[in-house]
Amino acid sequence: MNIFDTVGVASYIIVSGILFTIGLFGVFANRKNLIVILMSIELMLLSANLNLIAFSSTFGNLTGQIMVMFSLTVAAAETAIGLAIIMVFYRNRRSVEVQDTMVMKG
Repeated sequence: MNIFDTVGVASYIIVSGILFTIGLFGVFANRKNLIVILMSIELMLLSANLNLIAFSSTFGNLTGQIMVMFSLTVAAAETAIGLAIIMVFYRNRRSVEVQDTMVMKG
């Protein structure tokens, strides 16, 4: 017996939906700061991972948990590259606002 049996999958789906909604709201409500947008995207990705883990544990299949490990690995690499790009942009422009990224077109 694991924790998913006592709490129920519906609770995890509700929490995941709330997390995804907060992340989606963070992307659309704050279109100025690149770091907040990256954090909101990560929150949405983690809510999808929570769904994968809940269903994987419920059905007794490890495929979802393995996919979560790959997803977390890719997300960590993506975040590191994204933050490095934002830091270089901040050093050059002294701003991390989205409207200032338009000067990068070329």
